[in-house]
Amino acid sequence: MTDSKKRFDKKGSGNMNNIAKTVFAPIYPVIVDNIIRRFGINEGICIDLGSGPASLSIAVAEKTDLDVIAFDYSEDMQEAASKNIIEAGLEGRITLTCGDVHDMPFGDDYADLIISRGSMFFWDDIHTAFKEIYRILKPGGKTYIGGGFGNKELFESVSAEMIRKNPEWEEFSRKNMSDENIKRFKDMLVDIGVPDYDIIHGDEGFWVVISKKTSGALP
Repeated sequence: MTDSKKRFDKKGSGNMNNIAKTVFAPIYPVIVDNIIRRFGINEGICIDLGSGPASLSIAVAEKTDLDVIAFDYSEDMQEAASKNIIEAGLEGRITLTCGDVHDMPFGDDYADLIISRGSMFFWDDIHTAFKEIYRILKPGGKTYIGGGFGNKELFESVSAEMIRKNPEWEEFSRKNMSDENIKRFKDMLVDIGVPDYDIIHGDEGFWVVISKKTSGALP
């Protein structure tokens, strides 16, 4: 079993679910507010990639009229997500789908909004994953994929608590948000031929925004 898969087995999923419901709990509504403010997308289909315990999916469903698909490869994580969705009373708004971001079971031009927080740093092949993301994104759709805590204040408070819990987390976070890693994702977007994208890097975190204007997949 790879380190990534171990991270999200039964034990790892339980740990992530606990963190999402405690230390990370304040960040999800703020991230959704940032998405709404930037894009104004409130209706249609939203796919949350690497949705984990569905915390971001739940925040989207609570703040918009979007139909949300919580997509994750870990069945253990989706078991935790199912319980959280039921607790939130959102069974009719959020659909759980298990699968691989490198080969997703959605048609071309499917989703109005594709989001993900913290997942892309674990993807085995970012070139293949982002080609799939572009393929299933509708013309006029947007992505908000990356990592961060919504604003500077939350970054400072959450980081302090996570470092207190696990000192190694500081280096993990630094690497993910480093200029070198941002360049790696920029180079990937150029390599696969994404024609219209933006990189957000600041108080919100590090996010890849793709704007799709025409139908179809990349060459």
